[in-house]
Amino acid sequence: MKKIEAVIKPFQLENVKDSLSKIGITGMTVLEVKGFGRQKGHTELYRGNEYVVDLLPKVKLEILIDDSRVEEVINTIVASAKTGKIGDGKIFVTDVEECVRIRTGETGLDAL
Repeated sequence: MKKIEAVIKPFQLENVKDSLSKIGITGMTVLEVKGFGRQKGHTELYRGNEYVVDLLPKVKLEILIDDSRVEEVINTIVASAKTGKIGDGKIFVTDVEECVRIRTGETGLDAL
């Protein structure tokens, strides 16, 4: 099993979610996160004072899948989240040793 973590722009969430649903991905965890990279951030004015917003809002998706679907899921996320502008995000893939469904006690791929 693999865990795919994708950090994307918040406004792309619905596009990505719909695209993943079309290829049969039935579950994911979505977290609202903040971060920065090459995008750096920007300066804003608040009550006459200038301040730097260096942690930008992002959305992080976590998806557990069978090893055979990794490339398909990555390609789907890239195609649906890409704007071509800086800050589109990143995708990380890691191995998952075990998964357990708490309600039934199922393990491995059956628990997904």
